[in-house]
Order: sequence, then C-alpha cells, then structure tokens
Amino acid sequence: MFIVCVDGLKGLPEAIEAIYPKAQVQLCMVHMVRHSLKHVSWKQRKEVASDLKAIYRAATVEQAALHLEAFGRKWDERYPTISGSWRNNWERIVPLFGYPPDIRQDNLHDQCDRVVEYVPAEGDEEPGLLSPR
Repeated sequence: MFIVCVDGLKGLPEAIEAIYPKAQVQLCMVHMVRHSLKHVSWKQRKEVASDLKAIYRAATVEQAALHLEAFGRKWDERYPTISGSWRNNWERIVPLFGYPPDIRQDNLHDQCDRVVEYVPAEGDEEPGLLSPR
C-alpha cells in the first residue's frame, strides 16, 4: 500500500490519487495542529493543543469523532474555525485510525520529518534519499 502524508496544499491529494489511484492520502497531523494553533492566543495554546491531542490520539475513529465534538462544544464560541477545519478535512484525517497503534504512534512522531527512501534502478549508486525534510 502506498501511503502519502500531505500538508494540506489544495489539489495535492487529488493529484496524487489521479496518478496513484490506490494510494491512501493522509493529512499531516503536525500541520493540522499548527494550522489550528495559529488561531489561538498564547495563553490558551497548551490547553487547546491538549484537547486536539485527544482527537488524533484516540483509539478509534468513533472516539476521535466524540473528542472532536467535545472540542467543538468547549472551543467553538472562541475559535470556531478550528473544529470546522478538522470537520472539513475529516476524510483526510481518519486514514490514520486504520493502522495499529505502534504504526500510528510512529506516524504521528515522524510524520513531517521522514524522508522517502528509494531502491536504486540498475546502474544507480547505493540507495539514497529523495527529499530530506
């Protein structure tokens, strides 16, 4: 299975799926959280980040949805764009929950810092990196 982690650039998931129809496109949680926190006052960032963590660290999609609803009840009056963004992007967030906890954990920690390894074609030098981050 080909899994692609993207940062939210408009049109990129659709372009990837057009070229790789079996690919699973996942939004980067680091980018989602950063995008969410840019709307939050410095005093409340830690608390909001903790409440967002409850969503993406939930054991199941159903639990994540419940945490998102709780987040909305708590924060929508002050920061309505945050839960709205998560709801609008839900289709690209939930693939994360299809993996075992250890893979999900690795994905969350390393998601935006991973490099893509490749197997060299005949005549190429040793395996290397496509794009370090």
